[in-house]
Amino acid sequence: MLTIWTYDWVPGGENGPRGFVRDLRLRWACEEAELDYQVRSTSFNDRGPDHFAKQPFGQIPFLEDNGITIFESGAGLLHLARKSEKLMPRDPAGEADTLQWTIAALNSVEMVSVPWSFLGGSKKPDNGLSDWLGSRLSHVEAVLRGREWIAAGRFTVADIIMADALRQTLAADMPGYPIIRAYIDRICVRPAFKKAYADQLAHFAAGD
Repeated sequence: MLTIWTYDWVPGGENGPRGFVRDLRLRWACEEAELDYQVRSTSFNDRGPDHFAKQPFGQIPFLEDNGITIFESGAGLLHLARKSEKLMPRDPAGEADTLQWTIAALNSVEMVSVPWSFLGGSKKPDNGLSDWLGSRLSHVEAVLRGREWIAAGRFTVADIIMADALRQTLAADMPGYPIIRAYIDRICVRPAFKKAYADQLAHFAAGD
């Protein structure tokens, strides 16, 4: 059985990270692919040597699979994608398209959306990243025009990570990006996302 490691607890409330912690991505992928998995916890407040041995930055998630340990959510998603065609097509063109958009979500979108969110979202005064974020969103908006999914003409692991990165931007001027808004809404009504999201919230609530 796959084991997804996350924190035992994270802060809640309006500005807390619950619902956005990245173990959600791995839970979601397992639910989409109907892979058996369990969730285990490592301490949020006391990150010891065992944690750093598996995740050198003291973060989560990390994934264990039959003696293999993988850290970083993107790497974990690609590992899971190798286990199920539901997450990534097996033809070379579809696989390459899924791979490039998975990396694009991390390198071109999330590298802007996360610091933008940390610096206060759309609150005034402007945090200095809004123009950069707007440029990224405009490019994604153009790509999604006429597409239901971001890669390979079907739902893939690239949609999991792209949608999750884009959820960070919900406080932005989303009326200016109706295609992205529709894309996020379309993905977040999927049963696998709703279950993974609810399970994460319940996990951290239990830590209270």
